[in-house]
Amino acid sequence: MKKHIAALFLAILPALTFAAGPSVSLDKVQIDLTDKAAMQDGLKTFANYCMGCHGAEYQRYERVANDLGIPEEVMMENIVFTDARIGDHMRSAIRPDEAKNWFGVAPPDLTMVARVRGNDWLYSYMRSFYEDPSRPYGVNNTVFPNVGMPHVLAPLQGRQVYGCKQVQVVEGGRRQFDPLTGTPITEEACDQLVVVPGTGQMSEAEYDETIKNLVTFLAYSANPVKLESQRIGTYVLLFLAVLFVFAYLLKREYWKDIH
Repeated sequence: MKKHIAALFLAILPALTFAAGPSVSLDKVQIDLTDKAAMQDGLKTFANYCMGCHGAEYQRYERVANDLGIPEEVMMENIVFTDARIGDHMRSAIRPDEAKNWFGVAPPDLTMVARVRGNDWLYSYMRSFYEDPSRPYGVNNTVFPNVGMPHVLAPLQGRQVYGCKQVQVVEGGRRQFDPLTGTPITEEACDQLVVVPGTGQMSEAEYDETIKNLVTFLAYSANPVKLESQRIGTYVLLFLAVLFVFAYLLKREYWKDIH
């Protein structure tokens, strides 16, 4: 019995180690799964920059088009760049055997990545690439050290390097503000990730919004029925609340003569 327990522990230990991941501070992101415009923009980014290597093969183009309010002809013209049909799964453009030959391992499917990694992790990861000449693709990542993926969104973000910038002062876990003007109190901090001005197509705020929309789409993709489940769950709870009242009244009627 002890041998079986030890074998089971050794089997799950690598999974626990992977799940723990590096100890880094993640940026928080608030997404809205009712914001179809954000999900449409995220889908556009995913199709143009991610699907060359990654797929979302547990999703279908038709389902996504219907859920996000995209006409099928618009979907086929602007999102589907292969010979896939509207009812096909959203597979990557690269064949898995070719990807494994080029990269050493096939890029993972991203359908469920938001549930596996979490929205905050994805948001922080896509904003944390920086130049590192020692790496095969010339970039590294603070959230995923020694990552084996190129920074495909670098043309949008620009060249990100370590440098100095103004950051808001935080004391005791609270951001500090000037008591008279209400403006944030900042200080210069070095060893920070900064984007070299003029090297990207987007401003920092625009890039952050693009990544937020991408995460919103991936969060939807990981659980397309979440909003419907929440809606049904609300009705179920209301039904149970009403049922409880009648059950209580029935119980009181049966037990009123028992002391």
